[in-house]
Amino acid sequence: MTVAPDRVAVPTSGHASRGGFPPGPRSRIPGRLPVRLFRNQLRFLEDAKREWGDVLAFRVGPKPVALLSHPDDIRDVLVTQQRHFIKGRGLQRAKRLLGEGLLTSEGDFHLRQRRLAQPAFHRDRITAYAATMIDLASTHAARWTPGATVEIAGEMMRLTLEIAARTLFGSRVEGEAAEIGAAVKVAVESFATAVIPFSELMDHLPFGPGRRFFLARARLDQTIGRMIAARRADGRDHGDLLSMLLAARDEDGDGTGMTDLQIRDEVMTIFLAGHETTANALTWSWWLLARHPEVEARMHAELASVLGDRLPVPDDARRLPYTRAVVAESMRLYPPAWILGRQALRPYQLRGHVLPTGTLVLMSQYLVHRDARWFPDPDRFDPQRWLVPAEEQPERPRLAYFPFGAGTRVCIGEQFAWTEAVLVLATLARRWRLVAHDDRPVGVRALITLRPDRPIPMRVDARAP
Repeated sequence: MTVAPDRVAVPTSGHASRGGFPPGPRSRIPGRLPVRLFRNQLRFLEDAKREWGDVLAFRVGPKPVALLSHPDDIRDVLVTQQRHFIKGRGLQRAKRLLGEGLLTSEGDFHLRQRRLAQPAFHRDRITAYAATMIDLASTHAARWTPGATVEIAGEMMRLTLEIAARTLFGSRVEGEAAEIGAAVKVAVESFATAVIPFSELMDHLPFGPGRRFFLARARLDQTIGRMIAARRADGRDHGDLLSMLLAARDEDGDGTGMTDLQIRDEVMTIFLAGHETTANALTWSWWLLARHPEVEARMHAELASVLGDRLPVPDDARRLPYTRAVVAESMRLYPPAWILGRQALRPYQLRGHVLPTGTLVLMSQYLVHRDARWFPDPDRFDPQRWLVPAEEQPERPRLAYFPFGAGTRVCIGEQFAWTEAVLVLATLARRWRLVAHDDRPVGVRALITLRPDRPIPMRVDARAP
């Protein structure tokens, strides 16, 4: 692994002794860059990386923004030098919805909350959750009929919403799924405007995106509040996340538990993150399989060999390497969390340049995962690249692939998500094929997650025995 030089933070008490602001997009016309950025953030960053390379910077008004695209630089920001950064503006604004949950909290408070929540994601717990994932996926598969048309993104959202509610909170939400899904959609789309300077002003308008956001938050709070109230009234340990959060005590700290507000924030964070990202990963997997019948045929052959006529069981998540590789390759091309942001707490020096205090540092999984230096023929959907023996793998920095982040802020539900994606895909695919209605391309809509830019209708075909 190569290590890029000069990635060190310099003391805040002095000025940087070398280098200057990195090169990058500039405009003589005031406001032109922000308009280009907010019109299509992903395309703007793709074009900038293509022209300026692994380290570039620009300004959005007075705000310095940097884009890092080399895995070693990203590793330093997320891992080795992470103490010099906090979450970026987008997730700071996300506190409007998520409060001080695991995704948005900082410092010692974040470490305490992670300690309290971690036991709910222990391997034994995930094995127990896996049985529920399979049961719900099987029930969902039974609702499909041969020749029917389904809109696959909506189908996966509904299924993963039910899985999140049942496994993490022991609740059923089938009757509310459409309403909750609509509220989640509004909440997620609100992040597109959350990073715009002065977007706080829109929160006070009685109409428009701000108004829609607060109505959506109230609807989600209603569901979360009902789950918490029911569990407190019940008083029993149901073995799910909510039971553990209510009973958790910080044995390594002050011995206290979480307040109702802290529980609300963690429940909201995990409830949303626990289904939105996995639903997107599954949606893109189905679309890619439909476009690559040779990959689909190989995955079906593995399912036939391992499962035969039976449903998957929890241990099958590790017995289906090609199915897992399909998910891994889908998340390489279409990472559900497509960009991370951190804000520099002090001047940060790297590769002969200096990022000033307050710089928003962006790191895009979408851009890094499609870099030909790390993944030959990067735009090709090729699950086999994840099954090549280690000694034959191309030399690749560790963070050339980071769909779940890295460092102490790595997604706490990573193993939950892998297990869910593999088992849901296997459960549905053992019974059905999904065929695209047409050859129209599907673009990406880069919000806080990477969604398709249009509905994807697919025909349900029964698998041959």
